[in-house]
Amino acid sequence: MFKKWIISLLLAFSLSSFAAFAADKININTASADELQLLNGVGPSTANAIVQYREQNGAFASVEELVNVKGVGEKKVAGLAEQVTVSD
Repeated sequence: MFKKWIISLLLAFSLSSFAAFAADKININTASADELQLLNGVGPSTANAIVQYREQNGAFASVEELVNVKGVGEKKVAGLAEQVTVSD
């Protein structure tokens, strides 16, 4: 009985930690190319293009502004919307 309780407790802690980690969004105004590659659907070329765009044009005012980055379309922005932010 005690063993089941311990296992349940450990499982609850691990799931709550995962949920907290999953809730964190990456700030596209401060993230490095390596950090951007952690996003689903973002590889090295897209990550570098985002950083280059930001360096040339300044901070993103909104996530939707990512459509201005070469190689990023509306579909990709929609997929990234829940993973990124423009503020801390």
